[in-house]
Amino acid sequence: MKEVRLVLSSEAEKVYRYLNQEAKNSKQARMILKSINQKKELIKANIHYGNPIAKNIIPIEYKIKYGINNLFRVELPGFWRMLYTLTNNEEIEIIAFVIDIIDHPTYNKKFGYKKK
Repeated sequence: MKEVRLVLSSEAEKVYRYLNQEAKNSKQARMILKSINQKKELIKANIHYGNPIAKNIIPIEYKIKYGINNLFRVELPGFWRMLYTLTNNEEIEIIAFVIDIIDHPTYNKKFGYKKK
């Protein structure tokens, strides 16, 4: 069985650090951070834990920047989302690369969803 390693992109790392700073004074930041840590372990245990995003709606920005062809969504508290892709590293390990941790309005904007 291949080892699973979880890596954060620079954008996801920035949000993760921000949430760590805010967690001292914000209950919502603590909840989101706790959920991210739990979901990271769930992804390591089951790489297909998240909901797959249809290939035709993966944002072009992610395809260009990261060269991805798969994307998974994990829901977090407060309507936040964690997006990750899977890559294979020479059959030694699978890397779950967290591309973004974003709030709901940002998620809707990236995926072209409009308010009703």
